[in-house]
Amino acid sequence: MLASTLVLGASSLVAAPLVAPLAASPALADSTCGLNSARGNIKHVIYVQFDNTHFRRDNPSVPSDLEQMPNLLNFIKSNGTLVSNDHTALISHTATGILTSLTGVYPDRMGQPVSNSFRYFTPSGGTRTGVSFAYWTAPIYDPAGPPFPPPAQTDFTPEMINELGKIAPAPWVPYTRAGCDVGAVATANTVLENTGIDVPTVFGPGSPEAIQASGDSPGASATQTFADYVGIGVHCASGSTLCAASTHARPDLLPDEPGGYAGFDGLFGAKYVNPVIKTNGPMRDLSGNVIQDQNGHVGFPGFDGMTATVSLSWVAQMQEAGIPITYAYISDAHDGHGTSGNIHFAYGPGEADYVKQLHDYDTAFGQFFSRLAADGINKSNTLFVFTVDEGDHFAGDAPSNPGCNGVTTPCTYNRVGEINANLSAMIRTQFSDTTAFTVHSDDAPTVYVTGNPGRTDPAVRKLERESAGLSWLNPYTNQVQADITQRLADPVTEKTLHMVTADPMRTPTFTLFADPDWFFFASNTPATCATSDACAFIPARTNQSFAWNHGDIQDEIASTWVGMVGPGVQNQGVNGSVWTDHTDWRPTILSLVGLEDDYTHDGRVVTETLSGWDRCTSSSTRRSARSRWLP
Repeated sequence: MLASTLVLGASSLVAAPLVAPLAASPALADSTCGLNSARGNIKHVIYVQFDNTHFRRDNPSVPSDLEQMPNLLNFIKSNGTLVSNDHTALISHTATGILTSLTGVYPDRMGQPVSNSFRYFTPSGGTRTGVSFAYWTAPIYDPAGPPFPPPAQTDFTPEMINELGKIAPAPWVPYTRAGCDVGAVATANTVLENTGIDVPTVFGPGSPEAIQASGDSPGASATQTFADYVGIGVHCASGSTLCAASTHARPDLLPDEPGGYAGFDGLFGAKYVNPVIKTNGPMRDLSGNVIQDQNGHVGFPGFDGMTATVSLSWVAQMQEAGIPITYAYISDAHDGHGTSGNIHFAYGPGEADYVKQLHDYDTAFGQFFSRLAADGINKSNTLFVFTVDEGDHFAGDAPSNPGCNGVTTPCTYNRVGEINANLSAMIRTQFSDTTAFTVHSDDAPTVYVTGNPGRTDPAVRKLERESAGLSWLNPYTNQVQADITQRLADPVTEKTLHMVTADPMRTPTFTLFADPDWFFFASNTPATCATSDACAFIPARTNQSFAWNHGDIQDEIASTWVGMVGPGVQNQGVNGSVWTDHTDWRPTILSLVGLEDDYTHDGRVVTETLSGWDRCTSSSTRRSARSRWLP
């Protein structure tokens, strides 16, 4: 999946004027934080991972997401390097992409190759749902409660399971061991992700927090409990004054961490983090609005509510409070999320509201960089890393006004949306095969044949051949499409792709990588398809619409970008020549700050983007960044 180098013409966009920052306290130096960069210049690390935000253009006439955020793009290009030839793990989904980037290992070593949910086999041969987002030390999050865990759950292996069957090493550990507090802003599985299994995991069964969760629609979002405890956290160094300032710090337990991890505490949830980082009222976004969810609960607004102005405000506040290491997530701009995620309306490239949302993101980055500069946090003392979980394929018609560019002429569309396809009914109709199976719904659906038969079972092989030969009427082209299935992977190939974990119950029978316009699910209704559109159709465009497909192998999905600025990073502008992988950036970051993980990475230090005097040539870093696989 080598991505071709993408060279964009000079953008016609002009950088938005920087908005005056809100009054902010001066950055507090953390004298206990022992970062060990080559020249001692790096005092802060600011890591931001977007959801589905693109450097390349989705429509040649419409500037890309980053082109429409010149405050961010120009900051990277003028001060550091933007690598445009980065690549995801498979399947290329949000949780898998973020967790691969955070850890520097492929999913077979951290447990989440199929996301954002997956299925696991039960002893009876059926399957149940697991959710990829759960706190680092939680068991598999089966969402079928309450209660949690639900009575029918059969797999209690760690959510984040490593190759030894233990809880995978946590990404904040090198920093906290070095005396640095680490702030987490909606960053996958480093914070509480739900009020079902995560609250009792962190606070303990019977704790006041668990009692609150059990009485407040446990497992649901947009509740007061969700706003209180989900999405925001601080992992404190031993002896941290920040955790000591709160009566609500909890032991930061990592029972399987190599070398042990005792004497560390954490603060979990906006309810407990906000009072120690901001003493003058509730958290506000960069424009001064109180941060709240769709139901008016003050606190964490939900993951779809983590727009740039919200997420970056928390980052700035944490840095100003003396938390020198921050990791943050920003939700995508190509969907309309309404009020903190109460809708999900898919835009097409260049649609007016999409362009407006990108303008809002650009404004937020202007405010963010101005605020940090006023705090003395800048490229001379801070390692900035900006990246994305994965790319996307837009499923929809071409614009109904050809030649639109989105910026001066908004694009309009007729049909927008993924082709929703019932895989099991299509197989029954085309091949009269009634083999029972479930899937993780996706454009790269993982298939779980009931009974969990071996890969050489005749029924499995027959189903694989049928899946490979699937043909159906494509509602966009109105032609029968014979190449819907682009690739298949059985467990041998899945293992090669790092999709087989230490929990055999999670291993799919096979994975189908499809044409990216298609999105597959499996349902027994209808049993067979009376007409083509009974089983493959483009849904009506509503406030719950989806058009940006990912998970698959296509270049626009599996190719991404990374931008780095700071001491030790060369100013190369856009570098499209170096081939990198999500696993490469963890060892590169630790190389720059002079720290080591307690495990071996799958990636490498990206020396091509670093200055000659950086720490990456030391023998200790070579050991910690040893690669298991290179392209």
